[in-house]
Amino acid sequence: MPPEQTPESLCDLLRAVGVDQDKAAFAELFAFFAPRLKSFYLRGGAANATAEEMVQETLLLVWRKAAMFDASLAGASTWIFAIARNHRIDRFRRERRFTQLEDHMLDAEVAEDPKGDETVYAAQTETRLHNAIQELPPQQVEVLQLSFFENRSHSEIASHLKLPIGTVKSRLRLAFGKLRAGLEDIWE
Repeated sequence: MPPEQTPESLCDLLRAVGVDQDKAAFAELFAFFAPRLKSFYLRGGAANATAEEMVQETLLLVWRKAAMFDASLAGASTWIFAIARNHRIDRFRRERRFTQLEDHMLDAEVAEDPKGDETVYAAQTETRLHNAIQELPPQQVEVLQLSFFENRSHSEIASHLKLPIGTVKSRLRLAFGKLRAGLEDIWE
């Protein structure tokens, strides 16, 4: 994957996959996102083999859902990492249910289902976080996306955006401050 990929070019590739089922465009997306997704899953606690499997599954979902991509709602990276995040949650829930079933069969105890209010709270928190991010200035959103969704270091972000590293760190610090202030009640 050429290092000069831009958010716009990634959106173009994703649109080509969605509209024309362009295999070459998908190959470029795969080459760009596979290592980033693997890192995302490894940071989430997955074993190396599991992370590789989840990357394959996630990119298959991207292929299948590419026609639903709307660049006016989210960038390609944000959209793909949202799929990855949801896939990780779904997989965790499936594995937990399986483990609970095994425990139930071995111990003859009834496993408790997750509480409904926790699910609602998590969804509300996610919505509030998404809305809070949308309130940030575009420059701060950009460095947040590069740092957390694309797993780039501060120096990589500075180089990519042609900014001093201090500016990158300041934008991240300001973004965190605004998010913390706007979502303070979540962490109380």
